[in-house]
Amino acid sequence: MASIYKDLYDDEEIQMMFRKHPVVMRKGLILFMFTLLLGMVPSLIEPRMDYFYYGLAGGFLLGVIVMLPSWIYWYFSVYIVTDQRFIQVTQRGFFKRSFADIGIHQIQSINYHIMGLQETVLKFGTIVVQTYLGDNTIYDVHHPEKVAKELNQVLREFGSVTQTPDDASTKASHER
Repeated sequence: MASIYKDLYDDEEIQMMFRKHPVVMRKGLILFMFTLLLGMVPSLIEPRMDYFYYGLAGGFLLGVIVMLPSWIYWYFSVYIVTDQRFIQVTQRGFFKRSFADIGIHQIQSINYHIMGLQETVLKFGTIVVQTYLGDNTIYDVHHPEKVAKELNQVLREFGSVTQTPDDASTKASHER
């Protein structure tokens, strides 16, 4: 995990890391399928097996090239939660990468939304990280309910999230 983001403090430890859902690559996947079909055109014009195989190989190679930017965006865009910070690394294209760094004690709450048939069936949604500076909205997160729960556990462990009413009532019942 540390190989993705090397600028950690000496006393900092990674607690969790997550990415967006692979659905963010759908445009690249559709273009990949289209180029694969385009590679079959020579075998339709001249029905020979060598045209079929060469066309298939050419369509596949072209498809990989066309899909590569979508895969790079997905793979190198990562969210890292350490015991001190929430780090957002966003890759845009081949040579453009941006970083957002939020102190873990600035985070007020973590919320998530799953809206619509596609998000429900494919199990992705939106996570909203509310901070003192404003909201940080992360779209297309894979299993947002699990990620939000893990984030809340990390925040609780390091004392940056206030107690919910359920926690307060549980604590009061244990004290009786």
